[in-house]
Amino acid sequence: MSEARRDWRNDGIKVIPSTALDTNTAQTPGMNRAAAITQARAGAEKLWAGTVVIHPDARTGAHHHGAVESVIYVVSGKARMRWGEQLEYTAEAGPGDFIFVPPYVPHQEINADPDAELSCVLVRSGQEPVVVNLELDAVDDPEHVPWVDDLHT
Repeated sequence: MSEARRDWRNDGIKVIPSTALDTNTAQTPGMNRAAAITQARAGAEKLWAGTVVIHPDARTGAHHHGAVESVIYVVSGKARMRWGEQLEYTAEAGPGDFIFVPPYVPHQEINADPDAELSCVLVRSGQEPVVVNLELDAVDDPEHVPWVDDLHT
């Protein structure tokens, strides 16, 4: 018995032009998200991918993304992340750096450059556009947390 051939033309690679990103997605105050890869747009079953732009010297509100893991790749600009129950921790990232946001972590993205946009690529482990905006009492002086892993100490 032969297996039916897949229609690779229609079920294969998808290229989504930058001019065709979908801004009709969950938004957080202080940033603009645009979807590129979703189930509806590309047939993705497990991932969501798109772009995020934070204007100069702007910051998002505190939020989390539920059970979804997120990866942020900094294309240009200077990102400052704050996280924790009172946004008591902070770290910075620049062009070429990756940021990992685990599930349910309260966080805030900040454009640390007063003169240039912060432009990033965002990939999430799920299709649901979960954005839970939070009201937090943030600390005034967050602790800087350098990145260290067990493989490169």
